[in-house]
Amino acid sequence: MSYTQRLADLGVTLPDAPAPAANYVPYVQVGSTVYVSGQISNGPDGMIKGKLGDDMEVPAGAAAAKACAISLLAQVKAACGGDIERLVRVVKLTGFVNSTADFEDQPAVINGASDFLVEALGDAGRHSRSAVSAASLPFGVAVEIEGIFEVK
Repeated sequence: MSYTQRLADLGVTLPDAPAPAANYVPYVQVGSTVYVSGQISNGPDGMIKGKLGDDMEVPAGAAAAKACAISLLAQVKAACGGDIERLVRVVKLTGFVNSTADFEDQPAVINGASDFLVEALGDAGRHSRSAVSAASLPFGVAVEIEGIFEVK
């Protein structure tokens, strides 16, 4: 089954790739590897803001991480000339969680992205990853995730 069909079955349509907010490019392709800049938690209703361990619970943080994963796939689709089917696999994610100093559930938050990618892409969505805490993130968003992808 195609990625496009799997995403449709999940009720997900990839948005246009978000434009960079500063002096950087949204992705760089080197050979068959695409490095995607950090994608902040942004949904249909705007930025998903919050601090885990303070005003946001893990399920809401996981939903924010899923939003980041959707933006990552939108950037990969743009890097592939609009053809997400050129994606071979997700290689690595690095997830940053806006959280209090005593919050320890960063992996559960980033699971929102990891679980979505496996659900949407099957084995091609399985990846290595890091999940780390951040004292703050741009614009007060809850999550930011960068990714490395293999394409053909």
